Amino acid sequence: MSAGPRKERAARFLIRAATPGDATDLLAIYAPFVASTPVSFETQVPSVQQFAARVEKALASWAWLIAESDGQCIGYAYASQHRERPAYRWSVETSAYVAPGWHRQGVGRGLYLDLFAALVRRGYCNAYAGIALPNEASIALHRAVGFEPIGIFRSVGRKFDRWHDVSWWQRRLQEEPPQ
Repeated sequence: MSAGPRKERAARFLIRAATPGDATDLLAIYAPFVASTPVSFETQVPSVQQFAARVEKALASWAWLIAESDGQCIGYAYASQHRERPAYRWSVETSAYVAPGWHRQGVGRGLYLDLFAALVRRGYCNAYAGIALPNEASIALHRAVGFEPIGIFRSVGRKFDRWHDVSWWQRRLQEEPPQ
C-alpha cells in the first residue's frame, strides 16, 4: 500500500513511499549508525540487496517512507512486525533515521506522522519504538510525535565492548482494529 501522493513539506522536502530501488540511498544514511554508534544494534552493515529486501518486506505488510530534498534522500521511517504471535498483529515497531545536516528540521517528525497515518489505514493500533541510550535527540523526536516512555531494558545489547540500555516507547494509533 502506498503512503499516498507525494507531499511537499514547507518547500524543503517531500515524503513518499520508499521502493526497493531506494536501498542504496537509504543505506547511505543507515550505515554510519551501524558502523560508528550503538544506535543500531546491528554489528555489520547490511548489503544493498539485504536492505532492498527489508524495504520490500516492510512495504508488503507495514510501511516504509522516504524524505527527499532536491531528489536526495534525507531520511526514512518504517514499521515492522512487533512480535510474531497472532495476538500482536495490531502492533508494530517503528524506526526513523535522518541524514546529518537535516536533524531538527522537521524531517523525522514529518516522516513519523505520515507513517502513523499509513499504519492506521492498514488497521494498526499501537506503535512501539526502542531507543538505545543515551540518545536525547531520538527521545525528543519520539516525545514530539506522541510516544510515551514505558520502560527500560537494562544492558540488553552489547556493542563496541559495552552494554547498552534500550528505552521503550509506545504511541496509540487508534483504539480498535478494523472489524
